[in-house]
Amino acid sequence: MTLETLRLYRDIAQSHSFSAGAQMNGVSQSSATQQIQQLERSLRTTLLDRGTRPLSVTDAGKLYLEFCRDVLRREEEFRAALDQFRSGVDGTVRIAAIYSVGLSEMSELEQEFSRRCPSARLEVEYLRPEKVQEAVLTDRADLGLMSYAESTREMTVLPWREEEMVVAVAPSHPLARWTGVHARELEGMEFVAFDEDLPIRRDVDRFLREHGVTVQVTVHFDNLQMMKEAVAYGAGVSIMPARVMREEIAQGRLLAVRLIPSTLFRPVRIVHRKRKRFNRATDAFLEILQAPVPAAAETLVGATQNGNR
Repeated sequence: MTLETLRLYRDIAQSHSFSAGAQMNGVSQSSATQQIQQLERSLRTTLLDRGTRPLSVTDAGKLYLEFCRDVLRREEEFRAALDQFRSGVDGTVRIAAIYSVGLSEMSELEQEFSRRCPSARLEVEYLRPEKVQEAVLTDRADLGLMSYAESTREMTVLPWREEEMVVAVAPSHPLARWTGVHARELEGMEFVAFDEDLPIRRDVDRFLREHGVTVQVTVHFDNLQMMKEAVAYGAGVSIMPARVMREEIAQGRLLAVRLIPSTLFRPVRIVHRKRKRFNRATDAFLEILQAPVPAAAETLVGATQNGNR
């Protein structure tokens, strides 16, 4: 029984798939199958039920899964502690982030991290919000960057920022000439929305409902990049964080019109598993995330308008 076997079993059990677990551990599916069969023989019990699709974990398998998680967490803590004795900052930081963070600024964070910690590595995976939380809780990621996060018994939520939500419009849209718009003035407009199962969609819907506004949803997407493209091509207006529009605003493809009053914000948070011990590289990246943002960097609305209302 090796750490590699423990890690392989954990990943297969959590993903309910031999192929997925094998891929995560860089081995073939046949090799993964053989290793788990050998493990079951040594324990003289069945850990995985191959008769279900997807495969399921037996009661004994669930007990062994908890054992694997405990051992691997202790190994992780040991490596983090050992790292404290080394000179310099090295190691790997595993980040799970919602797509919009990657689109808007992950390259800047990576550059700053590389400048401060040239010997360390940064691995970033982009996921939907619920998958970010899952990656953190299953130790596939050290830190998560997600919106609308809530603390649980297993997950710590750290403040990061509140992103102002604005009306996104194409330069040819009548609202492009306005410096601000009241929610009621969106009544009946064609609208590009988030998918209904996303927290940000529920937040926007709540905002419109509170102001007695009904919009005509023309299309809806689960990611901001597609939404921005739809707005730019005239599918309607949208409400989204101003921060994620920086590139399109600079290119003149989109404009951000402030909501009056400006009361709608997207909460973006840093999350990690409770009692998790970080290596020095992760501590360094967390310090970069929590560094104050210059006021000028937050000025995304106002100077971008074509004129006054």
